[in-house]
Amino acid sequence: MAAPVTDLPWWKTAVIYQIYPISFFDSNGDGIGDLNGIASKLDYLKDLGVDVLWLSPIYRSPLADMGYDISDYQNIDPRYGTLEDWDNLLKGVHERGMKLMMDLVVNHSSDEHDWFIQSRSDKLNPKRDWYIWRPPRYDPSGRRQPPNNWKAVFQGSAWEYDEKTSEYYLHLYLTKQPDLNWDNVEVRDAVWKLMKFWLDRGCDGFRMDVINIISKAEGLPDAPVTVPEEPYQHASIHFANGPRVHEYLREMNEKVLSKYDLITVGETPFTHDTEELAAYVLPKNKELNMVFQFELMDIDSPLEGEDVVPLIYKPWKLSDLKNIVRRWQTFKRDEGFWNTVFTENHDHARSVSRFGDDSTDEWRAISAKMLALLQVTQGGTQFIFQGQELGLKNFPRTWGIEEYKDIASQNYWNKILSKRTNESGGAEVDMSDVLGDFAKKARDHARVPMQWNASSNAGFTTGTPWMRVNEDYEVWNAENQVQDENSVRAFWRRLLKIRKNNIVLIAGDFEELVHDHERIFAFVRRLGDQVALVVLNFGNEDVTVRLDSPTLPWPSLQLEIGNYRNQGEVPIADGTLEMKGFEGRLYLFR
Repeated sequence: MAAPVTDLPWWKTAVIYQIYPISFFDSNGDGIGDLNGIASKLDYLKDLGVDVLWLSPIYRSPLADMGYDISDYQNIDPRYGTLEDWDNLLKGVHERGMKLMMDLVVNHSSDEHDWFIQSRSDKLNPKRDWYIWRPPRYDPSGRRQPPNNWKAVFQGSAWEYDEKTSEYYLHLYLTKQPDLNWDNVEVRDAVWKLMKFWLDRGCDGFRMDVINIISKAEGLPDAPVTVPEEPYQHASIHFANGPRVHEYLREMNEKVLSKYDLITVGETPFTHDTEELAAYVLPKNKELNMVFQFELMDIDSPLEGEDVVPLIYKPWKLSDLKNIVRRWQTFKRDEGFWNTVFTENHDHARSVSRFGDDSTDEWRAISAKMLALLQVTQGGTQFIFQGQELGLKNFPRTWGIEEYKDIASQNYWNKILSKRTNESGGAEVDMSDVLGDFAKKARDHARVPMQWNASSNAGFTTGTPWMRVNEDYEVWNAENQVQDENSVRAFWRRLLKIRKNNIVLIAGDFEELVHDHERIFAFVRRLGDQVALVVLNFGNEDVTVRLDSPTLPWPSLQLEIGNYRNQGEVPIADGTLEMKGFEGRLYLFR
């Protein structure tokens, strides 16, 4: 029998389901998903095998960046409902034995937050130093320039000039997202207060947005010039993993996190260095449970200087994917490092379109199941993004730029369009390559409304949806898949149950086999006398592979689940397997 999962903290064995509220389910017909809509789908999530709901931001916000620009941290945006609706949702979650995790966005606020309104009102205002203000620089001709050459993540300068006080404020993202000054103890105390507000109300933990950029380099120096033709430069070297970030997170842990039984996961972009990321997670440091690192998510993005360009597609190699998975699955296990395991979220395109084959319904279903096996059989805490369990794919290449609502897509499109128009002397320019990259990579693909059934607007709303619904919803929807025991969702459901009953899949050692094989990714998980073998074919052609591992109990391995065959079939005599296109198998020895 499998070892009891109670030997691990609850957040290690948990399955977390990320909800993008505006696109999940609309309960009142206004075209926008809401809290009551989420509450009405709790049984669907419980049945899938979900333990924790993670809500992307639902706080009051102008929605300049889809809620990651918060104007009131202690209230719900009216689009989504009320605090009472949140309380009702929490009650329903807890009654079903699940937990609720909120999104904590405190590197920056909205420029419409009262803190910033006060800060920009006067240089002598007590909240002036709650944000990062600097005087202008002037070039040799006397023209006003930003305080440094940092480029904002969403294009342009990371500084915005304020006419009233004749200074610039820092915004690493949009101009409507001014960065908070974490060096000010009053800011940190205000953050601890708002965290306690939600925790005391019953929240079970936080996903912490871009938490590794809250401490900037001393003196805010210019970034190295890596793109000479650009006026502003990638500057993550000066704002990611800054000099006091660990000091601030230890303070957060001491004053807030350690007082509750929580799940905490930090988002850590701009960082692939393993040692850098370990510092946030290792138990001895008393900071966070785990972090999202994006090495796998960046596998198909080119570099510009030291930073990835997420909206441009770069072909990826299976050997790189293997290296990334192996590195993190074996990283500092003896020191207590713990992984987040995910292949989708609200900031990335659909996994079946990136790593599988969505060219036909058959290949789509088969490869989506194979990718589910890749994810669920890795050690760490599992994160599923809404619709991933259905094998939802990117929307069609035929959709025009007007369908891309994300500010990152819009800003990048406008930047390239302006550059090409200037170079062409105002003539019409070809943007099909950019639209082609967007069709593969844009964040928008994850944000289309959830596909619940075959009725109008995929059952998401009775009104006009805020964003166009993908065209395949009449076939690819939750209602169809709940009723189909061979569906992608049914496969996910069985797979999550297997994971919960076999601790080797959660916490076992990791050993890769046949690393040099161009199509097969195979690995072994071991814990005590438990053994799990995972074999995945990353291609649509059949392939024969011999897995040379003398320590595996070949005749005793039983097929637990596969995306072609039934449980118990296909015994392995000597480690030789015939794998069909995009086939995935999980064998167990207990």
